[in-house]
Amino acid sequence: MAGAGNTRLKAARVAAGYHSQQALADALQVGVRQVRRWESDTPPKPNLDVAQALTRLLGQDLDSLGFAGGAIAAPGRRSALAAAVGLSVVPTQSTTVQPATVADDFEAVTRAHRRLYWSVAPTTLHPAALAHATLGCALLPETNGRTRARTAAALAETWLLAGRIEFFDMREPDRASQTLLRALQAAGEADDPLLGAGILAHTAFIPAWVGERDAAVERMTAARTYARRGSASADLLAWLDAVEAECETRCGNTRTALHLIGHAEDVLAAGSVHATPEWLDWFSPVRLAAFKGNTQLKAGHLPQARTTLLRVLEDLQPSEEKQTTVILGDLAAVEAAAGQPEAACEYAVRALDQLGRTWYAMGMDRVREVRRTLAPHQHEQCVRDLDERLYGWATTVSALSR
Repeated sequence: MAGAGNTRLKAARVAAGYHSQQALADALQVGVRQVRRWESDTPPKPNLDVAQALTRLLGQDLDSLGFAGGAIAAPGRRSALAAAVGLSVVPTQSTTVQPATVADDFEAVTRAHRRLYWSVAPTTLHPAALAHATLGCALLPETNGRTRARTAAALAETWLLAGRIEFFDMREPDRASQTLLRALQAAGEADDPLLGAGILAHTAFIPAWVGERDAAVERMTAARTYARRGSASADLLAWLDAVEAECETRCGNTRTALHLIGHAEDVLAAGSVHATPEWLDWFSPVRLAAFKGNTQLKAGHLPQARTTLLRVLEDLQPSEEKQTTVILGDLAAVEAAAGQPEAACEYAVRALDQLGRTWYAMGMDRVREVRRTLAPHQHEQCVRDLDERLYGWATTVSALSR
């Protein structure tokens, strides 16, 4: 039976935006047959000139791209994995074989980090996740078969968590992009297309946040392709709709976004025969409604947005503190747009209270956006009171340090 091929090169190609072998071949000015050989189970090492072009395009050295014994590094950078942990995902030699229980133990820490994300400060959890990834990179070449696949999947989820923190909590999109690439490569090692879909969908957020719609849509197309390969659950498919809706909203296409959210609601209502991945703990019908409320706000449907967001605020669990700050920020934006500065300030102050307990960059962004829209009311007492809270010593230092 044929193997999965050179999954590291495939993952790096897709992450770099070359969604077909032909696209990479065209960029390198080589035949597509050559790319097929590189992505086979036994990839031949490229010649020097082509190798330099390949590492430059994909941003990684040959070892990280799955070429055994490769030594040519991408100009100006080390291997993506080596840059983070000083190790390759798969060193060429290993004399140790770990017992099957290593996957159980490594997965247990990954699950713990997944839960800790909702309550532990991101600057505290992030280095712990990176250290766990370092361990995973060291363990992976010492495992075989099912143990190897499980370890690689847990490693991919760990990189995904680190990338989520870097993008959503630390506001470092370039760093998140590289971390998510490592996650995709590890998912390829695990041959886990659903996890690959989750990672690719996260990469779509990065261009969408700066209005690059084509890049975001292309990455979502790749994510949906991976989801089909893995028989995705209704929850995962609905979340992909929600992510694409968020991307469309960020790019000003609220009508398209609302259509996608409506489709997601239908998918959830229909249910699914497939199990939801354990790692998909950031999505639920309530979270979908939160996406909907934000899109309604951006579309100018203020009464509908207010109703949706108030229901979300009521339905959120006490543990969903980060999401609470986002919803309070959106409610503040609704009231600001409706010409109700006092109500807007009340919600914004509540969001700041929550941020004082659990920091979330996305929540603070919402509050700052509201404050900008309140500029016509800046001499009113409620806005001045908001400024006192927004620009207090602790809040200002915390914001500037991130």
